[in-house]
Amino acid sequence: MANIQELKQYKNIHMIGIGGTSMSGIAEILKNWGFHVEGSDTNRSEATDRLIESGINVTIGHNPESVKNCDLVVYSAAVSANDPELRKANELHIPTVERKVFLGAITRAFRNTICVSGTHGKSTTTSMVSMCFLESKLDPTIQLGAVLDPIEGNYRVGNSEYFILEACEYSESFLQFSPKAEIILNIDNDHLDYYKTIDNIKEAFKKYIKLLPDDGILVYNADDPYCLHMSQFTKAKSITFGIKNSNANFMAKNIVFDKNGYPSFDVYHNNVFYKTIKLSVPGKHNIMNALSCIALCNEFGLDKTDIKNALLKYTGAERRFQYLGEFNGAKVYDDYGHHPTEITAVAEAMKKKQYNHSWVVFQPHTYSRTKTLLDDFAKCLINFDNIIVTDIYAARESNTYGVSSKDIVNKIEELGRKSYYISNFDDIIEFLSRNVQPGDIILTQGAGTVTQIGHKLVKTTNHLQ
Repeated sequence: MANIQELKQYKNIHMIGIGGTSMSGIAEILKNWGFHVEGSDTNRSEATDRLIESGINVTIGHNPESVKNCDLVVYSAAVSANDPELRKANELHIPTVERKVFLGAITRAFRNTICVSGTHGKSTTTSMVSMCFLESKLDPTIQLGAVLDPIEGNYRVGNSEYFILEACEYSESFLQFSPKAEIILNIDNDHLDYYKTIDNIKEAFKKYIKLLPDDGILVYNADDPYCLHMSQFTKAKSITFGIKNSNANFMAKNIVFDKNGYPSFDVYHNNVFYKTIKLSVPGKHNIMNALSCIALCNEFGLDKTDIKNALLKYTGAERRFQYLGEFNGAKVYDDYGHHPTEITAVAEAMKKKQYNHSWVVFQPHTYSRTKTLLDDFAKCLINFDNIIVTDIYAARESNTYGVSSKDIVNKIEELGRKSYYISNFDDIIEFLSRNVQPGDIILTQGAGTVTQIGHKLVKTTNHLQ
């Protein structure tokens, strides 16, 4: 069981933004530990509905009076300092704490907090590790950044000393955590609106590695030059994984792909055959994710057969190259990736599948990322046969960067390829209905609202049937 002494001073906890991916999971964990939890969110969602069903009171909208009887207010990073409930808590001198700091306190309640970090692949790898621990009946508590069908959501409340969670590097959130084990999947030039340079990102990961205790575990990517020397910053046991680096502790060899693009491969541990693994998700990037998972699980003593069975059962998390259905005889997929490295990985995974022509509908995510990586976006999108670019999803930003999706289209044309800028989602659907042929493959790509298009396409087909 988790040790919650640090948190026991708070009996009644109010959460602003309780419907958020991480916040909803924290709420359920606290309820399971016997705290009285309630909260608010600006919009109703599946997450708020699920919380209400579990007996947590959720207010949609603001109600400053609701904080009067609480001992602590936890708020998400998206909550403004002018939020009425947060202002009321400050007026009443009720302690307030941001989500990442509070989540850090929760990580200290577990003897074995396992943090999965890296610029790309966190949700998938956290899901894989979770599946392995569940298969081994270790009853972990889990917190994910995506929905995982076997746990019917993005979190699970367990009753063991294992806590498996994504450790996000944005705004150095992961520096609040107290990990016993870390997986570092990769380090790339993302979140430059915050970090400004790749050197600052590398520096944040160094600080993160230094959080490990001397008896901790560090698993990192031996194929990534930015990760390669990270073990020098900790006395924890270091274990590496890779495909290219022959010095990696865990390697994948004899890789083959089936008609769905699903790989099978032989895993070697320190050059000794370990196990043949088959995945039910496509792409070489998922081989790397699986290797990191295997390295971590092996160190925790999980049975090889449990690891093999769990990885075969894992069919993907929501919005990770997720198959949605068909439209006009074409298969429709949806993916959350919003960085050129992620888009390239999905394009390569797609090429292992059987289809006639590929269609991508890409929605850039944030103006700063689009401006900084404009050339890279154009280069990765030409991996698809047909390219549609829609408006930038602003997220937390305003357009002070003077950039638009038309700039990506222009860059693609400079590379000698045709692409289409279409702003309206209904116009995109109409365009696809006129041009997509049976046997084609359609991918909606991006971290924003572009996901709606794929679902509408499939819904249209189901309605016509």
